Amino acid sequence: MSRHFRQALTNAFFVLASGSPRRREFMELLGLPFVVITPSAAGDTPLDETPLPGETPTALVQRLSQIKAQLVATGLPAQRFPEFEDRSQAVVIAADTVVVLADKILGKPNHPAEARQMLQQLRQQHHHVYSGLTIAAVSWEPKHARATITRMVTRLQQSKVWMRPYTATEIEAYLASGDPLDKAGAYGIQNKSFSPVARLEGCFASVMGFPLGELAVGLKEIGIALPSIAPLCTQHTRYPCCQKA
Repeated sequence: MSRHFRQALTNAFFVLASGSPRRREFMELLGLPFVVITPSAAGDTPLDETPLPGETPTALVQRLSQIKAQLVATGLPAQRFPEFEDRSQAVVIAADTVVVLADKILGKPNHPAEARQMLQQLRQQHHHVYSGLTIAAVSWEPKHARATITRMVTRLQQSKVWMRPYTATEIEAYLASGDPLDKAGAYGIQNKSFSPVARLEGCFASVMGFPLGELAVGLKEIGIALPSIAPLCTQHTRYPCCQKA
């Protein structure tokens, strides 16, 4: 991100409400000044990500992203960020992503056997990936230990993904790498050695778990305009960005 843009953000800093290394990678790519606070660290009890009765996948990811943002935002007064004590605004960013195959939600696998089953189900099939993104603008008063949500914006990104006909041997090699266990649907679209995806309609970054286009739109809604993200996204992912340059 340009030096001019960084200078324009002297009154704000960002909080990534996620421990995902992919989301942190994208925040670093954008050059935004940020810290990481996971919802589990902010809340007293683990977040229940079980769908509500009759809840659609699109509603689920938006609701969970909102809960994550609220948990972290309301917990900010208990945090200390010496490098940002001169800032008056915090911007909390939270996301949630699910893979949906034939109306069945595939979350993160709990063990290798479950990951194997997911990969077998997805093989040579198409599925949908839904990412919910919530941005909370927070009035930040560190001297008084106060943080107040002034606005919250939630966005949704939908992508359609076709998987290639990978073999059982390839699945086992991928499982041995450990990569599937922290990913919805048990795969990473960006994994070059496994390279599971044959075709994509939508947002590559969103399938990775962080919809950059929706982030740019959401930030603009709260008064922060990013420069075009398309060149950065394309260069980083090696895939044409879904946003116009």
